[in-house]
Amino acid sequence: MTDAVEPRGGRVRVMFMDEARIGQQGTLTNVWALKGSRPAVVKQTRYEWAYLYAAVEPATGFSSAIIAPDVNTATMSAFLNVLSKEVEAGDFVVLIMDQAGWHKSGRLRVPDNIAVLFLPPKSPEINPVERLWHYMRSHYLSNRAYDDYDHIREATGRAYRALTPDVLRSVCRCDYIERAL
Repeated sequence: MTDAVEPRGGRVRVMFMDEARIGQQGTLTNVWALKGSRPAVVKQTRYEWAYLYAAVEPATGFSSAIIAPDVNTATMSAFLNVLSKEVEAGDFVVLIMDQAGWHKSGRLRVPDNIAVLFLPPKSPEINPVERLWHYMRSHYLSNRAYDDYDHIREATGRAYRALTPDVLRSVCRCDYIERAL
C-alpha cells in the first residue's frame, strides 16, 4: 500500500487491525443458571449494526478504535487518520490486517507514519484482534437487545472502553511475535 518510510527517532510499533459488526442480530452465549432451569434470553431479529474498527499493539496493550455505521474505504481512511494521530510523535506503525476490499483500495489514504502489511487470504486465526471480538461479545455484548443504532454504538463504545491494556495484552497475545522480538 505505501512505500517504505523510515521512522524518525521513535519506536516501530507492530499493531493488528480488524473490524467487527455489532448489532441487533446479536450473540448468544452460555450463562450460569440453577440446575434444571432453562434461562430465557432475548434474540432480536431486526437488522441494524455498528462497525467497530480497532487496532491493537499486543506487546503493550495500546489500542485505537472508532465506531462507524458502515465499512468502506472512506471510513477506513478516517480510522487510519485517527490511529496516526493517537500514536506518539515520531513513532512508526506497522499495521497488519486482512485483505478486505476497503483495505486494498487505491483510494485508501494511509498516513506517512503507517505501513500496511496484509495477512494471507482466509487466515483469521493469525489475527489476534479476532480473539478480541470473541472476548467483547462474550463478556459485554451477548444476550442483549438493542433499541437502535445509537444504542448499539453506545454499548459498543462502553464495552471497548472497559478493555484495559492488561486485558488487551492478554487476549491479543501473539507468541509468534514475542519470540521474534
